[in-house]
Amino acid sequence: MKIFRTAMITALMGATAIAGAPAFAKDLRIGLQSDADVLDPDQSRTFVGRIVYASMCDKLVDITPDLEIIPQLATSWETSDDGLAITMKLREGVVFHDGTPFNAEAVAANIERSQTMDESRRKSELGSITSTEVTGPYEIVLNLAAPDATLIAQLADRAGMMVSPTAAAAAGADFGLNPVCSGAFSFTERVAQDKIVLTRFADYWNADAIKFDSVTFLPIPDTTVRLANLQSGDIDMIERLAATDLAQAEGDANIVVDSAVSLGYQGITFNINNGKKGDNPWGNDKRLRQALSYSIDREAINQVVFEGAFAAGNQSFPPTSPWYNADYPVPARDLEKAKELLAEAGFADGIELEVQVPNTTVPLQLMQVVQAMASEAGIDLKIVSKEFATLLADQSAGDYTASQIGWSGRVDPDGNNHQFMTTDGGINDSKFSDPKMDELLNTARSASNQEERKAAYDEATAIMIEELPRLFLYHQKWIWAYNSKMKGYTAYPDGMIRLENVTWEE
Repeated sequence: MKIFRTAMITALMGATAIAGAPAFAKDLRIGLQSDADVLDPDQSRTFVGRIVYASMCDKLVDITPDLEIIPQLATSWETSDDGLAITMKLREGVVFHDGTPFNAEAVAANIERSQTMDESRRKSELGSITSTEVTGPYEIVLNLAAPDATLIAQLADRAGMMVSPTAAAAAGADFGLNPVCSGAFSFTERVAQDKIVLTRFADYWNADAIKFDSVTFLPIPDTTVRLANLQSGDIDMIERLAATDLAQAEGDANIVVDSAVSLGYQGITFNINNGKKGDNPWGNDKRLRQALSYSIDREAINQVVFEGAFAAGNQSFPPTSPWYNADYPVPARDLEKAKELLAEAGFADGIELEVQVPNTTVPLQLMQVVQAMASEAGIDLKIVSKEFATLLADQSAGDYTASQIGWSGRVDPDGNNHQFMTTDGGINDSKFSDPKMDELLNTARSASNQEERKAAYDEATAIMIEELPRLFLYHQKWIWAYNSKMKGYTAYPDGMIRLENVTWEE
């Protein structure tokens, strides 16, 4: 029987304040690379949305900087010997921002919403749960169709974020207009493309660890402008400092730079079968996608765009990951092979590819370099710049041919693959479908040991590299920069900004 008990992790969970650090009440202003999409954990998918949620929506479990899963709203969990039931003990004395109590009934309602709401993107993440059983006010049993090695890790992200059942039932699909969670800060105001304002929640269960009156998130797409605003004091912190701005930030005595290696990837997603636009040469013939891959020098991209700060990649895991398939190393550029594949596909004279790209500095720089490389193989790459939320909406609707997009990554490898590559995956915007892929990724979820899981992922990776519904380019490092008056910040590999025990010292 596998059991997880609450540990004394006060430094991470914020049970006590940092000794000697004065609490200075202020509004913390954080510059984001883009605006968040809908503020509903069941419907959203943006990285910056998750940053907002880190302050607004507590989860059943969280992670440490070393990727250990630890309690948050669930204080302990126990897995049955057959792996078909997980019993969770829940934190008492927690309320949602509207005063609704957090308890086992609330957890059951959240899971039902995630699984049944038409607009939910969490269905595949919680697909192994067949039913829930409330066995006490603060105890719930999750019954599973089969053992699921990934489920607890799923609950450390949006699938585990708890929203007020009262507010969710009243608002339905419009919940994101006025989200109600149970985190340290409650939703106050949103102006699209301008700001998201959260206010300190006085009844937060861990209120002593929160030292700011409010936090305001400001979307500033241009990396140089973000850094300039930080240096001028107009904002206090920025996420995703550009590698090209690293030296300037480190040279400023009033700025602290911190970083962590990402769990995710960046690349190009192709429309394989998502609506009418999926019926195009790039979606219909893998040789074209392979040709584009061979035309790209990934190591050169890392040097030219990121000054060597990141890592070239060709899989959903970085080469340093234990899940990486070493039989398929990052390929060298091969223009002749690219031209050969284009000719085999019937495009010896060249072909056009339209790629939608976020309207922020780094993605545009990246794709301009890819554009120049691809042109040497005979691929005329057209860049269409879009605001990120619009890009995501068009991608979901199938209104695209290819899309430069990435994923911030998850603790468990399932989170980087299952929802993108399985036939009914919640974020499978390619609409890629392969029965063997479904079998392998489902096997990896239910396998009883790491060796079995690794074998399944290795085989699935081989199919991904052959079919290339996602063409991986690099793995980034999260880089934050913030005012030196901000004390106690800890960098996490998931890229989130956690404010427990972070203070401001004048």
